[in-house]
Amino acid sequence: MTSFSWVTVALVVLAVSVFPEAAAGQASAPRAVRAAVDTTALAPGDVVRITVWRKEELSGEFVVTGKGTVAHPLYRDVQVVGIPLTMVESRLRTVLEKYEANPQFVVEPLLRVAVGGEVRLPNLYNLRPETSLSQAVALAGGPTERGRRDRLMLIRAGSEISVDLRRIDVTGAGMPIRSGDQITVERNSAVFRDFIAPTVSLLGAAAAIVSVILYNGNR
Repeated sequence: MTSFSWVTVALVVLAVSVFPEAAAGQASAPRAVRAAVDTTALAPGDVVRITVWRKEELSGEFVVTGKGTVAHPLYRDVQVVGIPLTMVESRLRTVLEKYEANPQFVVEPLLRVAVGGEVRLPNLYNLRPETSLSQAVALAGGPTERGRRDRLMLIRAGSEISVDLRRIDVTGAGMPIRSGDQITVERNSAVFRDFIAPTVSLLGAAAAIVSVILYNGNR
């Protein structure tokens, strides 16, 4: 099994442990996963993992710069932003062929995604393009006890999208991430905790103040 397959399986297992309702939808995931990878386009701030066989000095994880190139002395002239991954591989091959006739290498994009809100490990993550929204939340530690497991807010390309994670298809939990996504798990609304309790506290404080004023006025 390839490294791509092993990582995909691991992500699926992790997501299913946090979102068991999404397990039944994983059968249809590979087609969407493959499509997500094939259409991946890198953006500044993303990371490119380049593994060259027996060439450690040419291998590693490199940030995509603001100029759209790879932050490595030998790759700094290679434009990788806004083009399909297959074209990125072709351009890198041209560079590597200067050092050996038939370079054996693997290019893996890692997309910059922010996961926040009611999750246990809010952070900025670099994730594979085959990662789904539910898997991204799972990697961030899953929802807290106050987090909603049925919906999250996704900000993508300047648009706000409400995603129902109870849906097991690519419009819900199985939706692949994209570079620059902002994923926010919303908080469950508890009427007593969020509305009644604060109101009672305010009323109690106000009553105490009034009592002090009346007491001092009657002295």
